[in-house]
Amino acid sequence: MKPSKAAIDALLEGTHADPFSLLGVHGGPKGVFARAILRGATTVEVHDLSDNPLGALKQVDPRGLFEGWIAGSPVPVKYHCRADVGEWWVTDAYSFGPVLGPMDDFLIAQGTHLRLFDKMGAHIVEHQGAKGVHFAVWAPNARIVSVVGDFNDWDPARHSMRRRADIGVWEIFVPDIGEWNAYKYRLIGPGGAILPLKADPFAFASELRPQTASLVATPGKVRWGDERHRAHWASVDPRRQPISIYEVHAGSWNRDPAGWFLSWDRLADELIPYVVELGFTHIEFLPVSEYPYDPSWGYQTTGLYAPSSRFGDPEGFARFVDGAHRAGISVLIDWVPAHFPTDAHGLARFDGTALYEHEDPRLGFHPDWNTAIYNFGRREVASFLVNNALFWAERYHVDGLRVDAVASMLYRDYSRRDGEWIRNKDGGRENWEAVAFLQAMNKAVYGSHAGFMTIAEESTAWPGATLPVHENGLGFGFKWNMGFMHDTLAYMGRDPIHRQYHHDDITFGLTYAFSENFVLPLSHDEVVHGKGSLINKMSGDDWQKFAGLRAYYGLMWGYPGKKLLFMGQEFAQRREWSEARPLDWDLRAAPAHEGVRNLVRDLNRLYREKAALHARDCEAEGFEWLIVDDKANSVFAWLRKAPGAAPVAVISNMTPAIREGYRLPLPHDGGWDEVLNSDAEIYGGTGTGNLGRIIASGGAAEVTLPPLATLMFEWNGR
Repeated sequence: MKPSKAAIDALLEGTHADPFSLLGVHGGPKGVFARAILRGATTVEVHDLSDNPLGALKQVDPRGLFEGWIAGSPVPVKYHCRADVGEWWVTDAYSFGPVLGPMDDFLIAQGTHLRLFDKMGAHIVEHQGAKGVHFAVWAPNARIVSVVGDFNDWDPARHSMRRRADIGVWEIFVPDIGEWNAYKYRLIGPGGAILPLKADPFAFASELRPQTASLVATPGKVRWGDERHRAHWASVDPRRQPISIYEVHAGSWNRDPAGWFLSWDRLADELIPYVVELGFTHIEFLPVSEYPYDPSWGYQTTGLYAPSSRFGDPEGFARFVDGAHRAGISVLIDWVPAHFPTDAHGLARFDGTALYEHEDPRLGFHPDWNTAIYNFGRREVASFLVNNALFWAERYHVDGLRVDAVASMLYRDYSRRDGEWIRNKDGGRENWEAVAFLQAMNKAVYGSHAGFMTIAEESTAWPGATLPVHENGLGFGFKWNMGFMHDTLAYMGRDPIHRQYHHDDITFGLTYAFSENFVLPLSHDEVVHGKGSLINKMSGDDWQKFAGLRAYYGLMWGYPGKKLLFMGQEFAQRREWSEARPLDWDLRAAPAHEGVRNLVRDLNRLYREKAALHARDCEAEGFEWLIVDDKANSVFAWLRKAPGAAPVAVISNMTPAIREGYRLPLPHDGGWDEVLNSDAEIYGGTGTGNLGRIIASGGAAEVTLPPLATLMFEWNGR
């Protein structure tokens, strides 16, 4: 049956709802018929993929429509086109069958497909004898979807996609294109409106901002050399391992001489050795997924599956992770499932409807960040996010995710006034859909990637954040201890003469220190937006600030919990952090700054080497108060211990007064080696101390406490 004029017009305008029914190669009672849009051609010959001629097509519409009868059976074909300007070949995308199959349909419909990143997005494949790219995108409410790009002059009529009606996925195989082709999706919404061109939600690479097109790319790398590293972490309990995290914003750790971002390869050459030297065990990057706006630091991501183009190609990030692993360093990335920006090319109203978000802004809009909120209760959306977590673990071998803004996900009334939120079905404020999503994500990654960890930035007391899902927990491995950060920094900001009245800023945290598996974070959030750097949070003159910061770091590394320190704070950067400039590396030339750095290095070494300091970080049996109530002197002391390890006593004097002959209770008589003194001259201190050793007798030892300092003593058994 000859198509109507309206159907032909729709084909040529890219608005036909089912272009595969009219374009391509079709068999019938009279033989095989071919029809194609070949703009600019005057004559067209048809060949199969083995170059056998099958016939010729006639132009039936001056806008570039050709058709005709050909020999043989319905097979993929290519067209030899000629015109006054020359000749060229075009392989017919409409002559190929679908790539996705019934099992994909079933799993996608169920929301249980755990390999979506192998199916959705743009994949270089060989299909029915041709090499090319398979595109697939979820847009169930769109009338028509086309893939447009530099390979088809951004013409929507050239590659309108096939709709898989049962699951709302559109797909097409485009032969003869490959890596680094730029593309977007052109969608016509349910009301007939043409939407802004959309980037691919599953894109593995993107153009450098301000450009926003997706790029065809292969994620990860072919050959890895990190087997030993991954096997180690798969064989241990991370709660009982030393974990000291160096938090990094890749765009401002350092810059090249022209002020541009370092590539992943440059970062590998410079950052990895630096982290190894300082003794950190992990690097944690602020979000590395693609994002359009530099001052968002990556937290306004528009490309969850694409490492940012600011730092080179996707394989560059894989090479960085591989290099870090070979050096014994784990790599964590910040992950942002709590919200997404409303940029026109992004996920917002993707197919003309609230697809990834809620329609009602009381559920689907975040007032704090002016962003949309994922609809966690929609199985396709939850699956998209769960697959993303799995993707980073599998394709880039990252060792874990720090999950941003978990509290904002757990509560429907987060940062909202009465009338601005909707209660759950039980009349409460809990977002049970988000809870189910987080549990599903944690079950998926822990169940399929041994050695992987997830860390929740959860600022409330939600019960069981780090309990397994089968015990009704959220299933995270660790949780940031926001209370520790808040209380201890408040304490260190007070004049030492007033600290006696705020003694519980230090002691209170130990009442809940083992209720979750905690990471102690001194994060980027504490050194930006007018909060100042850590050195400037300390009270007193310059000497007191440096001594106080060293004492504080000593207390933190002796405190139960894993450690996290934001970049630049290891050498006491004075200026507040800005994403627009590199760290002030010149400060390292100053002895006071380098002294702090030396202290951080030695603290990490002690933390790694002394099992008492890390092996029971998350268990109450690893901690014992020695001095808890000396408010008058602002002195704190405790014991860190682990089975089979020599105990370590930690004592902090948080005033500038030297205290000689101070009585320190100890559980064992005999010698205790002074393994750390934050007031040592190498760190920029006064050198006041105990000549490397104290002797306990009758359950106590007399010690000299340097001013504003933390000491650590290890029992030597003699």
